[in-house]
Amino acid sequence: MLSRLYNFMPGLNTLLHYERQWFADDLRAALSVAAVALPVAIAYAQLTGVNAAVGLYSCILPMMLYALFGTSKQLIVGPDAATCAVIAAVVTPLAAGDSFKHWQLVVTMTAMTGFWCFIASKFKLGVLADFLSKPILMGLLNGVAITIIVGQFSKVFGFTFDERYLLERLGGVPTYLSQTHIPTLLMALFTVVIYFVMKRLKPTWPASMFAITLGAILVWFFNLEQFNIKTIGTVTGGLPVFNTPVFDIGIIRELVVPALNLAIVSFVSMMLTARSFAAKNGYDIDADKEFRALGIANFASALSQGFAVSGADSRTAVNDANGGKTQLVSIIAATIIAIIAIFLTAPLEFIPSAALGVVLIIASVHLLDLKAVWQLKFKDKQAFYLALATLFAVLFIGVIPGITLAVLLGLFQFIRTVMRPTDNILGVDIKGVVRSLDATDKAKAVQGVFIYRFNSPLTYFNASYFKRRLLEQYAKQKDDTQCVIIDAVPCFTHLDLSVMAMLADLDVIFKKRGISLELAGRKRQLLSWFEIAGMVSGKNGIYVHSDLYVALQKNSVSQPTDEVALFEAHTNEAKPEPL
Repeated sequence: MLSRLYNFMPGLNTLLHYERQWFADDLRAALSVAAVALPVAIAYAQLTGVNAAVGLYSCILPMMLYALFGTSKQLIVGPDAATCAVIAAVVTPLAAGDSFKHWQLVVTMTAMTGFWCFIASKFKLGVLADFLSKPILMGLLNGVAITIIVGQFSKVFGFTFDERYLLERLGGVPTYLSQTHIPTLLMALFTVVIYFVMKRLKPTWPASMFAITLGAILVWFFNLEQFNIKTIGTVTGGLPVFNTPVFDIGIIRELVVPALNLAIVSFVSMMLTARSFAAKNGYDIDADKEFRALGIANFASALSQGFAVSGADSRTAVNDANGGKTQLVSIIAATIIAIIAIFLTAPLEFIPSAALGVVLIIASVHLLDLKAVWQLKFKDKQAFYLALATLFAVLFIGVIPGITLAVLLGLFQFIRTVMRPTDNILGVDIKGVVRSLDATDKAKAVQGVFIYRFNSPLTYFNASYFKRRLLEQYAKQKDDTQCVIIDAVPCFTHLDLSVMAMLADLDVIFKKRGISLELAGRKRQLLSWFEIAGMVSGKNGIYVHSDLYVALQKNSVSQPTDEVALFEAHTNEAKPEPL
C-alpha cells in the first residue's frame, strides 16, 4: 500500500524518511529561493498583465504540490519568463483591455495547460521531453528573451508601445526614445546600479530583492509618484477567492492549441533543468511522473487564481548552490511567500514598474545565449538552421506562431530522420565479429554475400527509400553476389503491410537475378508477419534466420574464404556490433 502511495507521490517518500542533518541546508536554501522568487513573481505578474498578488499565488500551491508529486529533489517550479510571455501574447488580444476578463483568461489557460499535461502523463508521453531538440529550444528561448527585453524597454524609459509585434516596435524606436520620461529612466538606472553593486559585493545575496526593495523605499519616502513614476499600485492580498469564468465559451476554443503548445514547451524546458540537476546530484527523473506533477502544479495555480508555471532554472540553481537537499525547500519557500501574500502585501504597492522592468530584462539576458546558437554553425549546420529558423519565427511572426513552428520543426526533424536514415554495408573483422565496412578496413566483405543494415524502423513512408538504397548499394557490389542478407533487428520493428509488400517486390527482383534474399533477426516476429501478409518463407520464399551469425554460417558452405573461416571459428564467442 505504501509503495503504491510513494509511487504516486514520490516526494512523500523523501519527506517521511527525512534526516535531521538535512534541515539546516534546506532552510538556508529555502530562504534564498524565497528571496529570489518574490521579486521575480511580481515582475512576471506584470509581464502577464495581472495583479502582483497573482504572481505570488502562482508560487505557493504549485511549489507545495510539486514537492509531493515531482521526482526532482532540487527543481523549483514557479513563474517563468517564456511561459508568461506566451500567456500574455495569447490573452491580451482576447481580453481587449478588460482587466478582469484578462485575469480570468489567464487562469483558464493555466487550467487547460494542466489538463494537457495530465493527458500527456496518462498516455505516457514523457518522451516529449526529447521531442523538441536542444537547437530548437535554444532558438525558441532566445527569441522569447529578445521579445521580453524589447517589451520591457517601455517600462524602463517610461513610454507605452502602440504596436503589438517586435518589428513594428523596433521600427518606431526613434519616436519612442523622444518620449522618454527622465524620472522613470533614472529609477531604472538606480535599480541597475544597486543590482550590480550587490552582485559585486555580496554575490550570494538576492540582488533583485534588494534593488526592488530600495526602489520601493525611495518611492515611499520621497513620494516619487508626484513625478509620475509609475508603481505596481494596490496589491490585493489575502487568501485567493475562486471565481468561475464568465466569458463566452467560444473564447476557450482560442486557448486550446496555445495551451497545448505551452504545455509542451514548459515540460521540455522543465525537464532540461530537472535532468541536469538530477545528474549532478546522482539520481534519476521519471518523465511521465514529471508531466503529471507539472499538470497538478498548473491546476493548483489555476485554483488559487494564479497563472501557468514551469521549472524555474534560476531558482533551481539558487536552491542547489545553497545546498538544498530535498523537496522541503519548496515547501518552506512557498510558506514564506504565502505569509507575505496573505498578510504583508501593503508595502508592495510602492514597487516602481521601472525596477520590475529592469529585473525582467536581467532575467531575460540570462536566458539569452546567442553565442551558443552561433557555435552550432561550426558543430552541426542542420541544428544551426533549425535554431535560427525558430529564433526568427518568434521574433518576426510572434511567440505563439513561433512555438507552433518549433513544435512542427521538431516533428519534421524526427520524420526526416526516420525517412532518410543512415545505412551500412556489413562485413566480418579479423576476430569474426560482424561490423560496418568503412575506410578503416577493420572489416572485410564476405565473398558472395551482401549484408545490409538500415538504421531506422521501416514504415510506409520510408519503405520506397529503403528499397532504393538497398538496390543502389547492391549495384556497387561485385558480380559474384549470390545472397543478400538484411539485418532485420534495427528496421523491422513493427508490422506494416506496405513494408511487407515492398519486401515481396525485392524478393521478386532478386530471384530474377538468381540471388537469394534473406533476413536475419526477429525470426518469430517476421514469420508471424509473413503469415498475416500471405508471404512465403523458406526455400520458395525469403529465408528468415535467428541472427546474422546463423545467416552467414548457412551461406558460408560455398564460400570458403579466410574471412568466413575466421567467422566460423569465432562465431560462438563473437557478438554483433551494437545497433
